[in-house]
Amino acid sequence: MTNPFQLLGISDDVVNAVKDLGFENPTPIQEQSIPVLLEGTNDFVGLAQTGTGKTAAFGLPLLELIDFKVNKPQALILCPTRELCLQIANDLKNFSKNVANAHVVAVYGGANIMQQLREIRQGVQIVVATPGRMLDIIGRKAIDFSSVKYVVLDEADEMLNMGFQDDINDILSTTPDDKKTWLFSATMPAEVRRIAKKYMNEPVELTMGTKNTGNVNIEHEYYIVRARDKYAALKRIVDFNPEIFAVVFCKTKLDTQDVAEHLIKDGYNADALHGDLSQQQRDKVMQRFRERNMQLLIATDVAARGIDVNNVTHVINYSLPDEIESYTHRSGRTGRAGKTGISICIINSKEVGKIRQLERIIGKQFTKAELPTGFDVCEKQLFSLVHKVHNVEVNNEQIDQYIPRIMDEFADLTKEDVIKRFASLEFNRFLDYYSKAPDLNAAVGDDRGERGERGERRGRGSEGYTRLFINLGSVDEFTRGDMLSFICNNGKIGGKSVGKIDLKGVFSFFEVEDAVADTVFEGFKSVEFNGRQVRIEKSGDGGREGGGERRGGGERRSGGFGGERRGGGGGGFRGSDRRSSGGSGRREGGSREGGASGGGFRDFSGRSRDEKGGNTGGSGRREGGSREGGSGERRKKW
Repeated sequence: MTNPFQLLGISDDVVNAVKDLGFENPTPIQEQSIPVLLEGTNDFVGLAQTGTGKTAAFGLPLLELIDFKVNKPQALILCPTRELCLQIANDLKNFSKNVANAHVVAVYGGANIMQQLREIRQGVQIVVATPGRMLDIIGRKAIDFSSVKYVVLDEADEMLNMGFQDDINDILSTTPDDKKTWLFSATMPAEVRRIAKKYMNEPVELTMGTKNTGNVNIEHEYYIVRARDKYAALKRIVDFNPEIFAVVFCKTKLDTQDVAEHLIKDGYNADALHGDLSQQQRDKVMQRFRERNMQLLIATDVAARGIDVNNVTHVINYSLPDEIESYTHRSGRTGRAGKTGISICIINSKEVGKIRQLERIIGKQFTKAELPTGFDVCEKQLFSLVHKVHNVEVNNEQIDQYIPRIMDEFADLTKEDVIKRFASLEFNRFLDYYSKAPDLNAAVGDDRGERGERGERRGRGSEGYTRLFINLGSVDEFTRGDMLSFICNNGKIGGKSVGKIDLKGVFSFFEVEDAVADTVFEGFKSVEFNGRQVRIEKSGDGGREGGGERRGGGERRSGGFGGERRGGGGGGFRGSDRRSSGGSGRREGGSREGGASGGGFRDFSGRSRDEKGGNTGGSGRREGGSREGGSGERRKKW
């Protein structure tokens, strides 16, 4: 029987590789675009949601059109983030595993550029790149694009939102005029339309569904809560879905860290993904998520671009995005490859109008849902546990030797007693937490007079906590989750006793409840990490932070290791994190978080790339070589 991909014109070697990956039938976007692209004579615009198989839609035709006997770049694929860059490159390598002399190189910031240059020099036919790093390599005159026949702009709308239009112009100016350009995008804002007109000649346009619409396999729900109850609402949604495997989206890296830390302390298997993490840290977090060793990934919009993880059950919008189009990209993390998914928005009553706008844009009805009661959550968790016990695989060979002792232990209990006690092991935790759980559902207008989500969290303060210094930080490959585990394991305390963790480069600060501070000091007396003694000191001792803090309109800390200055009005931040030693200083990661009156952030003014370099135009944030934000003049605001 002829394989459906063969009927589209794909060769046996590539079809066999695709079959080995478990793909039997092409998706609609693949079925429609592959025959057109295989002709190799037209420019092309493909509009389809994330998760519909766009990589194979352009990747399989490329493998048929390229001459792999020639070790020169013949195809260039540009995409917005390093995660997406790696995903596309890995997919193409898998598709071409049976093709002789096929070479694909991923070029992206945050990785060793010398290694990437070596791979290019060894010969490559397909280059997958982020714009910033590609410009760096072009600037070194290390690559020749004179033989490029095909350029693919993947996630074009997001590249423009991130301020990469000038970079794209510069890169494409080094490619031949007679090349064919293939543009793929989930949405079609005016900026993408303009770039299509500039670089393409009468392109064939293919739209799967209606432009800017959401995936038909995704259900959309929203919950209205008071701003102060947003985190409690998130926990209740997670608890009511015991098998949840979700991406939780926050607006800023600070919110991402805050939510992840709270979830970890409350016993959830979660971690954060944002632009301040090194490439190694990002890879570590994503590997845990892909292997389902982590249940909840808390991410910013930019950091989550290119996440292609199967079977994500939910996308939770902890904060609605600034741009309407971003919601389409967020929700596209679930319901991939024909599966169903749920996109949830946790909003306050003032944001109901934004939900109505989303309904009009994506052409789908949102369901107003009610947060479950404490009783509902406990019942759901109990029967989830019963279901797991009923379906657990029993290893008789290993367990039989222990059965006599187990039966002796349970000799004085009836069958009903054993069942009750076994179920209560996990069930009691939820009963304790939800015994007096309030109704978190809010009506329209219930948010009047509240300070808002950010103000609530900022206002908690650190009363009752001792702030401590530790001589470990991000250079030791610690994330905040890693640091929390390290503190709890060595300090012999529970996660709920730990307050804010302020992770720096070569050192960090963390807060613990006053009552357990001595326990932490005792636990760390003889702890070593990578062969060096771990030191714990009270903040302010030995000049760590100058022995004092100033709060109010701004906060300034300084000392031997340098200091941190924060300020702003109305609940925001303005300033920059700096360190100094002696008379010198340096600014970390180019990060600056600003805030204006009324709360919120004012970020760096400057278009940013995914690696080093100064830029102009747009509004965004560059953090540790990555960028969160977008181009101000291009953003479609609510």
